[in-house]
Amino acid sequence: MDTQYDLFIIGGGINGCGIARDAAGRGLSVGVAEMNDLASATSSASTKLFHGGLRYLEYFEVRLVREALIERETLLRAMPHISWPMRFVLPYHEDMRFEGSTPTSRILNTVMPWMKGRRPAWLIRLGLFMYDNLGGRKILPGTKTLDLTEVPEGRPLKSKFEKAFEYSDCWIEDSRLVVLNARDAERLGADIMTRTKVLSAEREGGVWRITLEEGDQTRTVTAKMLVNAGGPWVGDIISGTIRSNSRDGVRLVRGSHIVTRRLFDHDKAYFLQGEDGRIMFAIPYETDYTLIGTTDQDHTDPDTRPECTEAERDYMLEFVNKYFERDITVDDIVWSYSGVRPLYDDGASSATAATRDYVLKVEDRGGAPVLNIFGGKITTYRKLAESALDEIAPFFPGLSGPWTAGKALPGGDFEVGDFDELVGNLHKQFGFLTERWAKRLVRAYGSEAWDLLAGAETADDLGQDFGATLTEREVAWLMDHEYARTAEDVIWRRSKLGLRMDEEQKTALQDFMQIRMAKA
Repeated sequence: MDTQYDLFIIGGGINGCGIARDAAGRGLSVGVAEMNDLASATSSASTKLFHGGLRYLEYFEVRLVREALIERETLLRAMPHISWPMRFVLPYHEDMRFEGSTPTSRILNTVMPWMKGRRPAWLIRLGLFMYDNLGGRKILPGTKTLDLTEVPEGRPLKSKFEKAFEYSDCWIEDSRLVVLNARDAERLGADIMTRTKVLSAEREGGVWRITLEEGDQTRTVTAKMLVNAGGPWVGDIISGTIRSNSRDGVRLVRGSHIVTRRLFDHDKAYFLQGEDGRIMFAIPYETDYTLIGTTDQDHTDPDTRPECTEAERDYMLEFVNKYFERDITVDDIVWSYSGVRPLYDDGASSATAATRDYVLKVEDRGGAPVLNIFGGKITTYRKLAESALDEIAPFFPGLSGPWTAGKALPGGDFEVGDFDELVGNLHKQFGFLTERWAKRLVRAYGSEAWDLLAGAETADDLGQDFGATLTEREVAWLMDHEYARTAEDVIWRRSKLGLRMDEEQKTALQDFMQIRMAKA
């Protein structure tokens, strides 16, 4: 007999897993099918920020910015292990000129033509004042002005930058966020099916009959309602998988990043303004590196793997070299990655101007309903899920209301300010850990680090050492609790240990995982 669900979700990114968690917590039976690994596309290729989107104020997307600003602190409380506050330094000097064509710049060019090509300091400060106050901050400190000639943040920059504004946003481990939402959804009763492709979905007798492919096996399930959270493939699912006549479209925008050796010796990030009106971040990354990004380029085919092109790489290098005293070259790059943002096609003239807001569309003309998800930001994933449940609720009378705000994700059951204490306690209890190793484990697993290490008295008790503090015990945890099946899942999504491991270590890890799965 076919498995029957209330809700079946196509896509195991942040939107799909966030909706699954919310829906399962309201008592719906939920299935999630992800054709690859969780967060294997857009949701692991972000700039890793929970942020309001300062630049979106120039496009007058005030509602989106306000919602995102409010969410920053809601999310910090729910996941203090994988997210944390970060200060951003925005360097400024009077001769900075831009060629941007945002609504704000067009108004300035008309009203004050002598300011053409500039974002004046007062305008930036006004934007930051709004940024500080739209979301009702309680945890994060507000904006202040820096004299770059007097503070460490000015040392890496060219001498022409004497002034900067410093404001708050937050860091997030994006792919771990997806996995933790999936785990919590499963705890609440959802079925999480990775490496499971939806071949077709057809309306039949008032429900969806969904054909799934798992390896070389196929099976069918049924659902009262379908959610299309396919990310870059949302359009293909509409036209191909469910064969809908929906006219809503998706605009694929590629964002590329480069990771370099560490460029500065403090823990603050830089928000850099380009002469073309775009912005770029330079962010402390994985202790020893700096993350630079992102670009905005149209991407035509979701099945074409996004890669950082030479042109994008050179653009980012040229961009940051106008700010930093030390020139960065290709030789400084240790890794690059790209992701495709599935934005709602609002007809914007450029990829940069396309809306980052989410759009939810229900179609029920053919009987069983489907909800198509377009766009969204990782910062507002929880609000998107709540909005999705608002659209779903009419089809499930008596459904309970929102519940996820402030509810901790697995491992996040401690206060924002207690992180260092947890690291100290873990280091003390498991004396074989180095302080850096203990910090990495708490950053990844929070209070569950104790469960992972339970019973170990020496490092040898953790089994095979794969390098970079990755052990057999941790790999087993990731396979048993976090859906990991390949070395890539472990070292590039559940962690970023791939930056520190050589090819021999990676091969040993893959061999171990294959043998362990064969024995299962």
